[in-house]
Amino acid sequence: MQAGQTPCLYSFRRCPYAMRARMGLLYAGIRCELREVLLADKPTAMLAVSPKATVPVLQLPNAQVLEESLDIMLWALNQADAQHWLTPQTGTMRDMLQLVEFNDTDFKHHLDRYKYPDRYRSENTDAQQQRACASEFIATLEVRLANSLYLFGDRPALADVAIFPFIRQFAATDRQWFMQAPYPHVQRWLQSWLDSHLFQRIMRKYPPWQSGDTAVYLD
Repeated sequence: MQAGQTPCLYSFRRCPYAMRARMGLLYAGIRCELREVLLADKPTAMLAVSPKATVPVLQLPNAQVLEESLDIMLWALNQADAQHWLTPQTGTMRDMLQLVEFNDTDFKHHLDRYKYPDRYRSENTDAQQQRACASEFIATLEVRLANSLYLFGDRPALADVAIFPFIRQFAATDRQWFMQAPYPHVQRWLQSWLDSHLFQRIMRKYPPWQSGDTAVYLD
């Protein structure tokens, strides 16, 4: 990337996909213009570069557009990876990507129906049953975290950051239940990320971006 050229990220503060993209970019030290999106009124500029119309979207200075949060993370970490998130202490990149894929498919399916049961009334879903199904994934993380501080060893890796925002969403759906559930290691791991300086920085609030606004940067 040439000096003076800045990627532009269209984001939504509470979206878990956008959270992990922002964490990856900030961790890698990528200076990035941040455009907070109002999902009910998506900006024309974002739709022009990404008709898919979902966040996050990263537009690079060379006009390349990255429309998937994991692709944004991988791009950022390939620019700079001081703490070796791409090379886990245990396991392989393939192992991490498989765990993230399960999070993004099976777990996310049940999470959505647990968190937003009214959206899926036509499926006759039961929120408690969906929580039980989602908890199977939480249980696999619990086993991993019983033996190490993070999912792939005693230092953070890509999988931790890619999965954490979704576990945060799961826990917040019924916090009282989650804190009494038999997942002490997941609870500890989750809290460590919630308390992290990196997460606190990416959760700063910004007003929705409009064309002509002064640029703000992810920092």
